[in-house]
Amino acid sequence: MKIGVAKEIKKHEYRVGLTPANARAYINEGHQIIIEKDAGVNAGFTDQAYINAGAVIEADKKKLFDECEMIIKVKEPQAEEYDLFHEDQILYTYLHLAAEEPLTRALMEKKVKAVAYETIEEADRSLPCLTPMSEIAGRLSVQEGAKYLEKPYGGRGVLLGGVPGVPRGKVAILGGGVVGTNAAKMAIGLGADVTVLDISAKRLGYLDDIFESRITTLYSNEENIELVLKESDLVIGGVLIPGARAPHLIKREHLKLMKPGAVIVDVAVDQGGCIETTHPTTHDDPIFMVDGIIHYCVANMPGAVSLTSTLALTGATLSYGLKIAGKGLEGAVRESEAIRKGLNTYKGFCVYKSVADVFGITYTPSGDLL
Repeated sequence: MKIGVAKEIKKHEYRVGLTPANARAYINEGHQIIIEKDAGVNAGFTDQAYINAGAVIEADKKKLFDECEMIIKVKEPQAEEYDLFHEDQILYTYLHLAAEEPLTRALMEKKVKAVAYETIEEADRSLPCLTPMSEIAGRLSVQEGAKYLEKPYGGRGVLLGGVPGVPRGKVAILGGGVVGTNAAKMAIGLGADVTVLDISAKRLGYLDDIFESRITTLYSNEENIELVLKESDLVIGGVLIPGARAPHLIKREHLKLMKPGAVIVDVAVDQGGCIETTHPTTHDDPIFMVDGIIHYCVANMPGAVSLTSTLALTGATLSYGLKIAGKGLEGAVRESEAIRKGLNTYKGFCVYKSVADVFGITYTPSGDLL
């Protein structure tokens, strides 16, 4: 298969879909890899490194899309890229379609076979291609939240770890999944007073066990959410419903309960956000203020640590990509239930129910088409 790796054009997105080592893995299996010029530079990989691995460098993005059967990216295509796709082309990338109706309809119109990293799901319900970025975003959420608590940014002027004789900062984490667990690790490491909320008693028990009672665990309900909002200096939203919009757990009226200068980091913003007042921001303008509360809502947080993120992401996505390239998408879907769940659009149809339901699009099970 002829596979193209496009340079990311989303603002401040520095990751790349394949490393030179990944390119070599595809080439060793008989595939041709075409890398858009300078696609890997911001992640630390030169064009020469790809050439040394056996890849071809292409400066013309349109030519790359025209010639390749499969396109590998990191982030969802931007509006100016929609027209580059052609019928039956395989797209393998993060999509987050539940928050992207124009992209969903564009992929259907172009009859693209789109596989989303974030909805590839194994039998144990793990999301192997989303997990490494959730780990990074969870850790970054505390790092960024701690920074914006500083007074020069409009924050409360709180040091999360405190010092002897001074109370520690309070961190509330909504969601005890991968994002929440990694946020808790960082917050505990900084010495903060940490509370994690989740709807699963089993998950709360697990977190209490692994953190050896160094955190407070609470059932996620409106009463407990209001309780932690009143007390917290930093609130991290890490709620995930795979492939669907995140529920709004914090409404605008809840902000009046919070301390002026407190910080919200909504990691779920790429799935619509779990706080009503959030909207996507970028790394060069990451925060905004609503009712005295700082909101940090960068939709591609891991892009800031592009080398670490690229290595983590491509390590997770490689095996599925090789299967798609080696067996064709249809063959891969028939053989792998995980890849079938990753399929979001196929030949003009929406084949992921959560996305179809959000936009009122007719849902067609992939099994009816393949």
